[in-house]
Amino acid sequence: MFNIVEDTQKTREDTRKTWEKIADYFRANSIWMKWYCTGCGAMEMPPTMTSRFDMEQLGMGPMATPRQADVLLITGYLSAKTLRRVIYSYEQMQDPKYVIGFGSCTLNGGIYFDSYATMTRLDHYIPVDLYIAGCMPRPEAIMNAFDTLIAMIKKGEAKGWKHYQDNYEWYNANQIHSLKEVRVKDEFHE
Repeated sequence: MFNIVEDTQKTREDTRKTWEKIADYFRANSIWMKWYCTGCGAMEMPPTMTSRFDMEQLGMGPMATPRQADVLLITGYLSAKTLRRVIYSYEQMQDPKYVIGFGSCTLNGGIYFDSYATMTRLDHYIPVDLYIAGCMPRPEAIMNAFDTLIAMIKKGEAKGWKHYQDNYEWYNANQIHSLKEVRVKDEFHE
Protein backbone atom coordinates (compact mmCIF):
# COMPACT_ATOMS: atom_id res chain seq x y z
CA MET A 1 0.00 0.00 0.00
CA PHE A 2 2.82 2.40 0.89
CA ASN A 3 4.52 1.74 -2.45
CA ILE A 4 1.32 2.58 -4.34
CA VAL A 5 1.16 5.98 -2.62
CA GLU A 6 4.81 6.66 -3.43
CA ASP A 7 4.30 5.53 -7.03
CA THR A 8 1.21 7.75 -7.36
CA GLN A 9 3.11 10.77 -6.03
CA LYS A 10 6.02 10.06 -8.37
CA THR A 11 3.63 9.72 -11.33
CA ARG A 12 2.03 13.08 -10.45
CA GLU A 13 5.46 14.73 -10.23
CA ASP A 14 6.49 13.21 -13.59
CA THR A 15 3.21 14.37 -15.14
CA ARG A 16 3.72 17.86 -13.77
CA LYS A 17 7.24 17.93 -15.15
CA THR A 18 5.94 16.82 -18.54
CA TRP A 19 3.18 19.43 -18.39
CA GLU A 20 5.73 22.12 -17.49
CA LYS A 21 7.93 21.08 -20.42
CA ILE A 22 4.98 21.40 -22.79
CA ALA A 23 4.02 24.76 -21.29
CA ASP A 24 7.62 26.02 -21.55
CA TYR A 25 7.71 25.01 -25.21
CA PHE A 26 4.61 27.08 -25.98
CA ARG A 27 5.76 29.98 -23.79
CA ALA A 28 9.03 30.13 -25.69
CA ASN A 29 7.29 30.28 -29.07
CA SER A 30 4.96 33.16 -28.27
CA ILE A 31 6.68 35.90 -26.29
CA TRP A 32 5.10 39.30 -25.78
CA MET A 33 7.38 42.03 -24.58
CA LYS A 34 7.02 45.32 -22.77
CA TRP A 35 9.75 47.67 -23.85
CA TYR A 36 10.74 50.11 -21.08
CA CYS A 37 12.78 52.83 -22.78
CA THR A 38 15.05 54.58 -20.30
CA GLY A 39 18.07 55.41 -22.41
CA CYS A 40 19.85 55.25 -25.71
CA GLY A 41 19.60 51.45 -25.99
CA ALA A 42 16.00 51.99 -27.06
CA MET A 43 17.24 53.27 -30.44
CA GLU A 44 18.24 49.76 -31.44
CA MET A 45 14.77 48.28 -30.93
CA PRO A 46 13.02 49.71 -34.06
CA PRO A 47 15.55 48.11 -36.44
CA THR A 48 15.17 44.85 -34.50
CA MET A 49 11.41 44.95 -34.96
CA THR A 50 11.38 45.90 -38.64
CA SER A 51 11.91 43.81 -41.74
CA ARG A 52 15.71 43.51 -41.73
CA PHE A 53 15.91 41.61 -38.43
CA ASP A 54 12.19 40.88 -37.92
CA MET A 55 11.93 39.74 -34.32
CA GLU A 56 8.40 38.51 -35.05
CA GLN A 57 9.96 35.53 -36.83
CA LEU A 58 10.84 34.35 -33.31
CA GLY A 59 7.25 34.71 -32.16
CA MET A 60 7.96 37.97 -30.34
CA GLY A 61 5.87 41.10 -30.43
CA PRO A 62 5.49 44.33 -28.49
CA MET A 63 2.62 44.84 -26.05
CA ALA A 64 1.07 48.03 -24.72
CA THR A 65 0.88 47.17 -21.03
CA PRO A 66 2.86 45.06 -18.54
CA ARG A 67 -0.20 42.92 -17.81
CA GLN A 68 -0.06 41.55 -21.36
CA ALA A 69 3.70 41.04 -21.49
CA ASP A 70 5.94 38.07 -20.76
CA VAL A 71 9.28 39.89 -21.10
CA LEU A 72 10.29 43.26 -19.68
CA LEU A 73 13.11 44.88 -21.66
CA ILE A 74 15.03 47.58 -19.78
CA THR A 75 16.90 49.53 -22.44
CA GLY A 76 19.13 51.92 -20.55
CA TYR A 77 20.15 53.49 -17.28
CA LEU A 78 17.76 53.82 -14.36
CA SER A 79 17.28 56.74 -12.04
CA ALA A 80 15.47 56.37 -8.72
CA LYS A 81 12.25 57.61 -10.33
CA THR A 82 12.40 55.18 -13.24
CA LEU A 83 13.48 52.25 -11.07
CA ARG A 84 10.36 52.69 -8.96
CA ARG A 85 8.22 52.48 -12.09
CA VAL A 86 10.16 49.51 -13.45
CA ILE A 87 9.50 47.61 -10.21
CA TYR A 88 5.84 48.58 -10.38
CA SER A 89 5.65 47.40 -14.03
CA TYR A 90 7.42 44.13 -13.18
CA GLU A 91 5.02 43.38 -10.37
CA GLN A 92 2.03 43.94 -12.68
CA MET A 93 3.23 41.25 -15.07
CA GLN A 94 1.75 37.76 -14.84
CA ASP A 95 3.92 34.75 -13.98
CA PRO A 96 6.02 33.45 -15.62
CA LYS A 97 7.82 36.65 -16.54
CA TYR A 98 11.31 37.41 -17.73
CA VAL A 99 13.62 40.44 -17.69
CA ILE A 100 16.34 41.40 -20.17
CA GLY A 101 18.78 44.20 -19.32
CA PHE A 102 20.24 46.10 -22.28
CA GLY A 103 23.85 47.19 -22.23
CA SER A 104 26.16 48.25 -19.47
CA CYS A 105 23.72 50.79 -18.00
CA THR A 106 21.52 48.15 -16.38
CA LEU A 107 24.54 46.40 -14.91
CA ASN A 108 26.84 49.18 -13.73
CA GLY A 109 25.22 52.49 -14.67
CA GLY A 110 27.20 52.86 -17.89
CA ILE A 111 28.55 56.36 -18.50
CA TYR A 112 26.35 57.61 -15.66
CA PHE A 113 27.90 55.26 -13.08
CA ASP A 114 29.02 58.06 -10.77
CA SER A 115 25.77 60.03 -10.73
CA TYR A 116 23.96 60.21 -7.40
CA ALA A 117 20.66 59.52 -9.18
CA THR A 118 21.73 56.47 -11.21
CA MET A 119 20.86 53.02 -9.94
CA THR A 120 23.35 50.28 -10.70
CA ARG A 121 22.86 46.50 -10.59
CA LEU A 122 19.28 46.12 -11.78
CA ASP A 123 19.42 42.51 -10.55
CA HIS A 124 19.45 43.77 -6.95
CA TYR A 125 15.93 45.15 -7.39
CA ILE A 126 14.26 42.72 -9.80
CA PRO A 127 15.58 39.42 -11.18
CA VAL A 128 17.32 39.76 -14.55
CA ASP A 129 17.26 36.60 -16.63
CA LEU A 130 19.65 37.88 -19.28
CA TYR A 131 21.95 40.84 -19.90
CA ILE A 132 22.91 42.01 -23.39
CA ALA A 133 26.46 43.31 -23.63
CA GLY A 134 27.30 46.53 -25.37
CA CYS A 135 26.75 50.23 -25.24
CA MET A 136 24.31 50.21 -27.23
CA PRO A 137 23.76 46.56 -28.16
CA ARG A 138 23.27 46.20 -31.90
CA PRO A 139 20.20 44.46 -33.39
CA GLU A 140 22.27 41.33 -34.03
CA ALA A 141 23.13 41.11 -30.32
CA ILE A 142 19.48 41.70 -29.39
CA MET A 143 18.34 38.90 -31.71
CA ASN A 144 21.00 36.57 -30.26
CA ALA A 145 19.77 37.44 -26.77
CA PHE A 146 16.19 36.67 -27.78
CA ASP A 147 17.34 33.31 -29.16
CA THR A 148 19.16 32.63 -25.89
CA LEU A 149 16.10 33.57 -23.82
CA ILE A 150 13.89 31.32 -25.93
CA ALA A 151 16.31 28.42 -25.41
CA MET A 152 16.41 29.14 -21.66
CA ILE A 153 12.60 29.12 -21.47
CA LYS A 154 12.35 25.85 -23.42
CA LYS A 155 14.87 24.20 -21.09
CA GLY A 156 13.15 25.62 -18.00
CA GLU A 157 16.24 27.63 -17.02
CA ALA A 158 14.68 31.13 -17.04
CA LYS A 159 13.40 31.10 -13.47
CA GLY A 160 14.02 34.68 -12.32
CA TRP A 161 10.36 35.14 -11.46
CA LYS A 162 10.47 32.15 -9.09
CA HIS A 163 13.67 33.49 -7.54
CA TYR A 164 11.85 36.81 -6.97
CA GLN A 165 9.00 35.03 -5.20
CA ASP A 166 11.32 32.91 -3.07
CA ASN A 167 13.59 35.83 -2.14
CA TYR A 168 11.07 38.66 -2.07
CA GLU A 169 12.25 39.95 1.32
CA TRP A 170 15.80 40.42 -0.01
CA TYR A 171 14.63 42.24 -3.15
CA ASN A 172 12.18 44.35 -1.18
CA ALA A 173 14.85 45.32 1.37
CA ASN A 174 17.11 46.49 -1.49
CA GLN A 175 14.23 48.39 -3.06
CA ILE A 176 13.34 50.15 0.17
CA HIS A 177 16.99 50.89 1.00
CA SER A 178 17.47 52.67 -2.34
CA LEU A 179 14.03 54.18 -2.85
CA LYS A 180 12.73 54.64 0.73
CA GLU A 181 9.33 53.50 -0.54
CA VAL A 182 8.50 51.19 -3.38
CA ARG A 183 4.92 51.76 -4.45
CA VAL A 184 4.13 54.51 -6.91
CA LYS A 185 1.63 56.82 -5.28
CA ASP A 186 -1.67 57.37 -7.01
CA GLU A 187 -1.95 61.15 -7.02
CA PHE A 188 -5.69 61.06 -7.70
CA HIS A 189 -6.63 58.92 -4.69
CA GLU A 190 -4.60 60.36 -1.85
